[in-house]
Amino acid sequence: MDLVIRNGTVATASDTFKADIGITGGRVTAIAESLSGEREIDATGKLVLPGGIEAHCHIAQESATGGMTADDYRSGSISAAFGGNSCFVPFAAQHRGMGVIETLDLYDSRAEGASVIDYGYHLIVADPTEKALAEELPQAFARGVTSFKVFMTYDLMKIDDGQFLDILSVAKRHGALTMVHAENSGIIKWISDRLVAAGHTQPRYHAISHPAAAEAEAINRAITLARFVDAPLLIVHVSTPEGAGLVAKARLDGAKIFGETCPQYLFLTKEDLDRPGMEGAKFMCSPPVRDTATQEALWRHLQAGTFSVFSSDHAPYRFDASGKLSKGPDASFKQIANGMPGIALRLPLLFSEGVRGGRITLNQFVALGSTNAAKLYGMHPQKGTIAIGADADIAIWDPEETRTVTVEDQHDNMDYTPFEGRQVTGWPVTVLSRGEAVIEGGKLVAEPGRGRFVARARPDFTGHPGTRTPELDPGWNFGAEIAP
Repeated sequence: MDLVIRNGTVATASDTFKADIGITGGRVTAIAESLSGEREIDATGKLVLPGGIEAHCHIAQESATGGMTADDYRSGSISAAFGGNSCFVPFAAQHRGMGVIETLDLYDSRAEGASVIDYGYHLIVADPTEKALAEELPQAFARGVTSFKVFMTYDLMKIDDGQFLDILSVAKRHGALTMVHAENSGIIKWISDRLVAAGHTQPRYHAISHPAAAEAEAINRAITLARFVDAPLLIVHVSTPEGAGLVAKARLDGAKIFGETCPQYLFLTKEDLDRPGMEGAKFMCSPPVRDTATQEALWRHLQAGTFSVFSSDHAPYRFDASGKLSKGPDASFKQIANGMPGIALRLPLLFSEGVRGGRITLNQFVALGSTNAAKLYGMHPQKGTIAIGADADIAIWDPEETRTVTVEDQHDNMDYTPFEGRQVTGWPVTVLSRGEAVIEGGKLVAEPGRGRFVARARPDFTGHPGTRTPELDPGWNFGAEIAP
């Protein structure tokens, strides 16, 4: 064997056990006792886990208004790897007037020769033209892009309900997964306009302008539309108990509905938005961070299985004129770029507070950080687990290592981290991608460009029976003609 990881405690989403891992040709080829290989890593006292899959991050991506995120595929992948990830799936953002294939070609050019870990794309669909729906989305699926994201808010990105149904129907037909940013645009605009007119422009008013009701209404509507055409749907970055409750109920009812939450909603609150001066702008994201009661409710939903995935929503805009403050040092909350960094801290935060804190098991940690994403996004069993034949994407963790978070430890292109000064226990010390060391002994040892594009397969929705709408049932009236 090329490489053997010896004496570690191996954990997957289902099991924890002592074993050696043998790797040949970039794949796991043996799980046994007393293995030997040309090279060996002694993992005594360490945890040997599937590499994390960061499936919600914004890398080398322009906003609809032209702002570019601070991280490209080089810096973003390096930061992700330092955080225990061996694969990530950023967004390829279509903007109005752009074709779908044009968009994917653009992101191919941005990723080429840059990433240190394997990668894929979620396609953001903002301009669902007839050509995009009939020709280009199926072509994207054939290309291995099997997840599409839509927005229910942001004037330059949002789609209407009819367009949403069109995209859901195309995704269902091809076995793809639709993702949705669910907030009610009308509620947000209505309250934002009134706040600004009254002179309430500081960052703290961002949270007020995105009330829980805006998320709950949009999640309810998104679930209703998805259930109407019996299409799978992932609600991203759920930030409220109301929204989580809607996801939980839909799942209980058998719908193909999945939920995601993020570290900021478990570790930050709206009080951070009220820091002196413009410091609160560092903590602005959408949906916004809430309060401590919401944190506790979201932890309960995480424990209960409402959330299938836990993602960073890494959206890095620097705290300067190139990012957050591009509209000036006195910009209103409506003019400040939304998003915060966190790709390197997603897993350490969840391990420290979740596993070490006794809130979730080690196996739940693996599921939330890797395995469930691999299944939802069509990469399992190639990735997301430690099994014979799987890619040797492995993170070796020191469960006792304690660190105090600093911006320097993030290895991204950012000038701040919203988690500065927080103490975490448990840290990835070695990360392998297809059997090759990317991070070793806490140092980067891989060259940019070694990461490969992962053409993803049809996601696995086994165990979710779905719903039936009588009017669209092929056996009822004109169902066969109009069913998606």
